[in-house]
Amino acid sequence: MAWLFLFAGIVLEVLGTTSMKLSAGLTRPAYAVAMFVCYGLSLSAIALALKELDVSLVYAIWAGLGTALVAAIGILHFHEPASALKLASLGLIVAGVVGLGFAGVGR
Repeated sequence: MAWLFLFAGIVLEVLGTTSMKLSAGLTRPAYAVAMFVCYGLSLSAIALALKELDVSLVYAIWAGLGTALVAAIGILHFHEPASALKLASLGLIVAGVVGLGFAGVGR
């Protein structure tokens, strides 16, 4: 169940960050409210995940996958530039998260 909370926290954080962008500097109230709600729910889900999982693993996966997903949304939805260096860096983030996941297996 902890893994479910972790991945729910990641999705909610990504939705919160996307809502922040769509709020246009908090000038669009519906997106601003969505941002605060998503961030609050995300932190709650992460807190529940931390009851069973190591903080180093949870935070690394939450931050790493959240960053990679937000960058992908930026590229695909907001038409941000996608240089080779940016894509390679995102690949390294994902590789690091996977490595941390394997480091915690079997303990």
